[in-house]
Amino acid sequence: MAAQAAVLAGGLGKRFRPYTEIIPKPMIPLGSTEKPLLEYIIAWLGREGFKDIVLLVGYRWRYIYNYFGDGSRLGVRLRYSLDDEEYKGTGGAILKAIKNGLLARDDFIVWYGDIIASVPVAEVFDYHRAGQASATLVVSSRYQVPVGVVYDDGEGVVRRVEEKPWLPLKAFIGVAALNGSAIIDAARVLGKSFDVMKDLIPYMIESGYKVLSFKYDGLWYDVGSLERYEKLDRDYIAFMERELGFDGASGDLK
Repeated sequence: MAAQAAVLAGGLGKRFRPYTEIIPKPMIPLGSTEKPLLEYIIAWLGREGFKDIVLLVGYRWRYIYNYFGDGSRLGVRLRYSLDDEEYKGTGGAILKAIKNGLLARDDFIVWYGDIIASVPVAEVFDYHRAGQASATLVVSSRYQVPVGVVYDDGEGVVRRVEEKPWLPLKAFIGVAALNGSAIIDAARVLGKSFDVMKDLIPYMIESGYKVLSFKYDGLWYDVGSLERYEKLDRDYIAFMERELGFDGASGDLK
């Protein structure tokens, strides 16, 4: 079976209101071509060799289906798994797709639907399989705090401030490789409704499953809120447009 990928694209997008009252968050347009965020993700996965992609959808899912269809326009095979009340959370959505035969009980890539990044997922997948891991998390080598940080002397006297500093934290960037059989096994304890990072990964670590990290030094953006969307690096989006061959792309990555 060809390598598979799943994209989590079923959220309500509350931090994008009022726009997401009309369209689902993964369909927010980006760049000069104004293609949806989800199209960048699907095109990147296809470029990396992941031609069998399952979209885990829910809120306004028909908007997504009507735009992408079976994926043939993008050179991939798209199938859809619809969220329901029985299988909740990111982990529950993945579990349902596995149980319904859309995702294999072998290894696959998971990509959160509000993340844009040029992650070498084929390399991540090979690293995950070579390590015989149950989960591999793609992590950044540093993380920028979104607020100013204050340093005081412990008595309330401020000695230094630093605006949005970069800290040496390994932050999960919303891309991972997971093993379907391990998820099925974990679900015997976690049930049908659980989140990947909040529930599944901590359970795997505590239970002795092998969980790896894959260091990614490239740029990545969480487009999870209107504020973050407005602060996107236009040069990076233009770079992604060119890399993916989107018509009308322009600009240079500095």
